[in-house]
Amino acid sequence: MSRVSVLGSGAWGTTLAQVLADAGHDVLIWGRNASVVHEINSDHTNHTFLPGAQLPSTIRATNDVSEAFSFADALVLAIPAQSLRENLLVWKSTFPVDKPIISTLKGIEADTHSRMTEIVVNELGASLENIGLITGPNLAAEMILRQPAGAVAASVNPSVSALIIKLFTTPYFRVYPSQDLVGCELAGATKSVIALAVGMAVGLDLGENTQSMIITRGLSEVARFGQAYGADPLTNLGLAGMGDLVASCGSALSRNRTFGEVLGRTGSMDKTRAHVSKTVEGVASAPAILELAHRVGVEVPIIEAVADVVSGNITPNQALDRLMTVPLEEEI
Repeated sequence: MSRVSVLGSGAWGTTLAQVLADAGHDVLIWGRNASVVHEINSDHTNHTFLPGAQLPSTIRATNDVSEAFSFADALVLAIPAQSLRENLLVWKSTFPVDKPIISTLKGIEADTHSRMTEIVVNELGASLENIGLITGPNLAAEMILRQPAGAVAASVNPSVSALIIKLFTTPYFRVYPSQDLVGCELAGATKSVIALAVGMAVGLDLGENTQSMIITRGLSEVARFGQAYGADPLTNLGLAGMGDLVASCGSALSRNRTFGEVLGRTGSMDKTRAHVSKTVEGVASAPAILELAHRVGVEVPIIEAVADVVSGNITPNQALDRLMTVPLEEEI
């Protein structure tokens, strides 16, 4: 048994805590919201983020991040991607960088265009050898029901990947190793942008042909983009790539797809933000991913169209029209 602290008490952090507890580990959730922490400890529920779910009674929660740091053998990051640096700056003086750090975040920082593990290394001075990532087609609302699912444990250090597998593997959750940290991280960030595009198509009442085209051509963009930054192209055929893309683009439980649907119906970012209050990583990441693609000369027309929509430069209708005028080249 290991002791694991999950930093984040939202839907994703709480779901991961359940997986860890089901795998036989001692789990402590850190959260900023005192009422959520109290509810987890007293009722073993988190109705704000996971209505109807009953959590294992062994899971505890705390508002004291120092307690979470001292408790853990390993630390799991499960906070919104765009707030990671802000939190690390607050925690920097006491964060135990000698312990394994496992990121679960999918996004590119809007201001600096940094990957999440890059932020951890830069802000904490942590060694990349001590950092890992767990990623894949993992929708919290399904995982909390213990439905069968899979993920990838990525790290440049095989022993960290092995640790992640040991921590998270349960009868309903399988975890596979990968040394392609960059590829897995970039795939997890870019799939959110493609899911926004699919959602916009659904919101515009466009059918399966359109959605399939966007998913397939989107996967090509994800693969070209990742490969330009040294990723293994085969990563995109696995759970971190195609698996995550299909789940995010095909499920109504996906925040990015749902946001895209509302955006397609309303044609307005302001109206969509008012309707969808949850964190949507693809909205913040799209312009940053586009900039990273431009730096290495990779053409990403779907990502570019989404970035222009979320920046208010064009409408979803104009975005779809633009995609139908992209010059035709070899498909693969």
